Amino acid sequence: MIEATHVVAETGPTAPVKAILIGGLVGGVLDLGFAFTAWALRGVGPADILRSIASGLLGPAARNGFAPVPLGLVSHFLLSFLFAAAFVLIAARIAPLGRQSPWLAGPLYGVAVYFVMNRIVLPLSNFAVPAGGMSLSFADLASHMFLFGLPIALAAHRWARVDS
Repeated sequence: MIEATHVVAETGPTAPVKAILIGGLVGGVLDLGFAFTAWALRGVGPADILRSIASGLLGPAARNGFAPVPLGLVSHFLLSFLFAAAFVLIAARIAPLGRQSPWLAGPLYGVAVYFVMNRIVLPLSNFAVPAGGMSLSFADLASHMFLFGLPIALAAHRWARVDS
């Protein structure tokens, strides 16, 4: 007979790092995949998306050439890992919700990330709006909730021992 078992969260000094790396990577890949797909429907290619991300550092100079493309990719994942690290620290230290329910905490964190990015990070950067505009608000918010925040919360719950 097959018995159902539960997954035990890992402990130890490397567990939070593992949660940050896995959560940041999965959330970053899903977020970028959503952006590529949503903008492709408007005729904007992946390289243009990555150039737009790089423009946060380079300004309008990032709109041309290939050099800004890898910078955009690195910048995107750096932010993903930083947001994953912030979640792991918050959930482990001060937020009981993060310890109890990643299915609720993740989407709520995704909302917070969406607003931090759109109201603080992007306005303070040199971000250049992609050629297709920036009118994906509701879909972008939902993607941050379920494709970014949720994977980070699930990784933290599984690997960073935020469930105790």
